Amino acid sequence: MISNKMHQMLKGSSTIREMFEEGKKLATIYGKDNVYDFSLGNPSVNPPTCIGDQICEIVSDTPAMELHGYMNNSGYESTRQAIADFINKEQNTHYDYTNVVMTVGAAGGLNVILKTLLNPMDEVVVFAPYFGEYRNYVHNFDGILVEISPNAPTFVPNLEELASKLTARTKAVIVNSPNNPTGVVYNKDFFEQLASVLTQAQQKFGTSIYLISDEPYREIVYDDSQVAFVPSFYSNSIVGYSYSKSLSLPGERIGYLLIPSECDDFEEIVAACNVANRILGFVNAPSLQQKLVERTLGSYCDLSEYAHNRQILTTELAKMGFEFVYPQGAFYLFIKSPVADDKEFCKVAKEHRVLIVPGSSFGCGGWARLAYCVSSEKVEKALPAFAEIAQHFGLR
Repeated sequence: MISNKMHQMLKGSSTIREMFEEGKKLATIYGKDNVYDFSLGNPSVNPPTCIGDQICEIVSDTPAMELHGYMNNSGYESTRQAIADFINKEQNTHYDYTNVVMTVGAAGGLNVILKTLLNPMDEVVVFAPYFGEYRNYVHNFDGILVEISPNAPTFVPNLEELASKLTARTKAVIVNSPNNPTGVVYNKDFFEQLASVLTQAQQKFGTSIYLISDEPYREIVYDDSQVAFVPSFYSNSIVGYSYSKSLSLPGERIGYLLIPSECDDFEEIVAACNVANRILGFVNAPSLQQKLVERTLGSYCDLSEYAHNRQILTTELAKMGFEFVYPQGAFYLFIKSPVADDKEFCKVAKEHRVLIVPGSSFGCGGWARLAYCVSSEKVEKALPAFAEIAQHFGLR
């Protein structure tokens, strides 16, 4: 019989993945072109052309034992130094390879840092709506997830509520900007205020509270939106980054943790991350992908299709009477449900072969997430189905 913890996780299994699997079933019935699957944040644009070229060169030029063998659990020193140098150039910082731990994507990185930091019953604060897997990541290590209520319609987190919920057991706060599922980008004023709240709490409780910035969408922004560099506001910041979205490599599972030297207990944290990488079963991040990102730093996907999809959907769905958060980044549209029950909204949408994810999966009932990282042709073909859904709910 499976463990009690896994039994609970099965009951709360990812709705996003369920919808994705449902989409594949519907495609076999109606045909792939007649199912409009906006459930999964799976990048639809091709990786930059340099990716394939560099993979071929790396495999051809690198000795097999160097390419496929073990290395430091934090990753290749050359890769980590290259990333540190890139960040230094972008952010005017002074990091080196000791500040970077290569991870198996952002998800692997979050599990590594939470394994490193959490004792049982320690609290991790998240701002709703939030990526639903945060629940399981925290519960993996017997932590307690503390939710800050959604702050609609702007969805800029409520810092007054945060201040009231910080305790002596608070070990970490997770922030995600550009945000999944809203597409909201938090500005510098927000991070200055957030840093003030956390600094006051640390002084009050005599503890260290780590701000974990989950940043897989850092490069996907629109309209000159600026993504803040979190460590510049708060010394106990840790950045988790992934190349899944910026290079369209979600299946390759490559990312890193940036741990500034200013963090409390910096050396112990880095050493513990090495151990966590190993005992969680990752051992180290994929060797080929480390070499790949080292050679392609500064390369990004063409985001024009995402921007085009955003324009089509926001223009046309507004005409139909849907309400939504206008996204500044990522590739999600957070739509207000026409009825109180967001699951009913998604059920009706599925009857029209449109797959979207209920907001309750992100800790925010009454809304739904649409992932527009699909072809523009798919978006255009889906518009009549959205019109039928709007008519069903009596929207204009």
